[in-house]
Amino acid sequence: MKNKTLASWIAFLGGPLGLHRFYLHGWADTLGWLLPVPTALGIYGLNRIGQFGMDDTLGWALIPVGGLTVAGCALTAIVYALTPAEQWNARFNPGGPDDSAAGRTGWLTVAALVAALMVGATVLMSSIVIGAQKYFESQVEAARQISQ
Repeated sequence: MKNKTLASWIAFLGGPLGLHRFYLHGWADTLGWLLPVPTALGIYGLNRIGQFGMDDTLGWALIPVGGLTVAGCALTAIVYALTPAEQWNARFNPGGPDDSAAGRTGWLTVAALVAALMVGATVLMSSIVIGAQKYFESQVEAARQISQ
């Protein structure tokens, strides 16, 4: 039986590594194996900023890629937590009863929902701000070079 609370926490904490996909769909899940790629790109972007400084364009371009992956996994955790028990059990626990305890929402499910909402929204807004800031800074710099 696939537990909704456990799946929500795994999606929130280990989602960028694809762990929730492996839990729900097995080791043959292609998306589960692809999720670590944008996560690694975002981490590489952070390392580049630390190594080459705040003006590293590639680093600033890669950070939002990792951030959007984290935000997307937080959104997945939110969707899992808000899925009704009957729908959860029908999708992930076929053959079991519709009102199985594995699909019920408890306080730990709500805690995963709240944590995913807080962190996911923060990471998403930060990724958008970082990407937009660097885009507009590059446009201003290009305009300065043209005007000289």
